[in-house]
Amino acid sequence: MRLKCIKLAGFKSFVDPTTVNFPSNMAAVVGPNGCGKSNIIDAVRWVMGESSAKNLRGESMTDVIFNGSTSRKPVSQASIELVFDNSDGTLVGEYAAYAEISIRRKVTRDSQNSYYLNG
Repeated sequence: MRLKCIKLAGFKSFVDPTTVNFPSNMAAVVGPNGCGKSNIIDAVRWVMGESSAKNLRGESMTDVIFNGSTSRKPVSQASIELVFDNSDGTLVGEYAAYAEISIRRKVTRDSQNSYYLNG
């Protein structure tokens, strides 16, 4: 099983729905300063259950929600989804038949967190 892609929406600097694909078993996140590399890593930590806002470079968990800019309005929620390729059948049990497994986390401005497995 390997990470196939990350879907980001409203998370930190990723205000618009964005998909980052990982087409092989090895990947690198590279780019100039300020382009969002650390935010991609923060997204993975967050969706996997990080509960410390400080570890995500914020003061509260709602700090991960895009807060607006001079040209963009703030959004009401942040959502991250990790999509794993399970075509090799690594995962067993009730999800063994699925070629893809997704884990998604969503947070709203009123601090409501939701987690989804294949949903």
